[in-house]
Amino acid sequence: MSIDLSALVANTLPMPVLVADAEQRLLYVNPAAEQFFGSGAGLLLKQKLDDLVPFGTPLIGLIAQARARGASVSERTMDLTTPRHGERVADVTVTPLAKPDGAVVLTLQEASLAQRIDRQLLHRGAVRSMHGMAAVLAHEIKNPLAGIRGAAQLLEDQTEDKTLTQLICDETDRIRALIDRMETFGDTRSLTRAPVNIHEVLDRVRKLAEAGFARDATFRETFDPSLPDVSGNFDQLVQVFLNLVRNAFDALPENGGEIVLTSGYRPGVRFGAAVAGERLSLPIEITVRDNGKGIAPELMPHIFDPFVTTKTYGTGLGLALVAKIVGDHGGVVECDSAAAKTVFRILLPKAAEGA
Repeated sequence: MSIDLSALVANTLPMPVLVADAEQRLLYVNPAAEQFFGSGAGLLLKQKLDDLVPFGTPLIGLIAQARARGASVSERTMDLTTPRHGERVADVTVTPLAKPDGAVVLTLQEASLAQRIDRQLLHRGAVRSMHGMAAVLAHEIKNPLAGIRGAAQLLEDQTEDKTLTQLICDETDRIRALIDRMETFGDTRSLTRAPVNIHEVLDRVRKLAEAGFARDATFRETFDPSLPDVSGNFDQLVQVFLNLVRNAFDALPENGGEIVLTSGYRPGVRFGAAVAGERLSLPIEITVRDNGKGIAPELMPHIFDPFVTTKTYGTGLGLALVAKIVGDHGGVVECDSAAAKTVFRILLPKAAEGA
């Protein structure tokens, strides 16, 4: 029996591989390329490369350069972002083929696992810096705040115009609530984990949102019913996804707003010692997607940092708390954003069998 080893190897590679002819028509895509572009091979092979990449992309020039040299050429961190496929940045290598004439092989390497781990460590480092700050603020500010509020209440009993004293009380309560939220970052107790059905978590989050702040939003769910339990804490995971859904709702347009929740299993996604002290598998993927205005590119590297927010009355602690809780679970949180599409992706470990 004859085996096409080249096709077999390409099909098993974790990075996207495409073959295009001299007219930029696609002749071959591997499974990783299907996942990268969010389309099946049958649909992709009916398109040209120009249909998948942004207008004016340097990729076309890179292909021409490879053909002219007759050798491989590469470019790092090429922006392949399109409205249809969302934000995509990858290292690109183009290699000319002997046959058919003018054909090239394109290999795309998205942000590596190491880069993704580095981002997670930066997020967690920012969160850890909040620990000491929260403890100091709780001790040094909350006690004086109580005195200020008490004095304002005494003044309120002695004046007819209660507007200013009520303002003092309201602002004092607001500052205290902010500090209470910051104290969450100082909680260094070990996480109590148990097997958790992530769909029960998402169902609870959706019901809370629909009964409260997201009454007018349209929810869509695409779940994998065979998904195993995750290893985690039910209440804290509810907090994570409630924060993400609230952010998604705040970003929705006035008309046609939609929040999409998905779950899936991604075998083979493993992270090393930098995350959890051991080789850790994170096969459970949950996403929260909205069709809002997106996140400004200059904010993307900092969205999980404390006090970074685009909301007029936001505290900038919601996503920082998400990063902390997901990190405590040994998981990873990522975000991709473009116009009319923002996706937060959470990767979590599954519960041990028999737990």
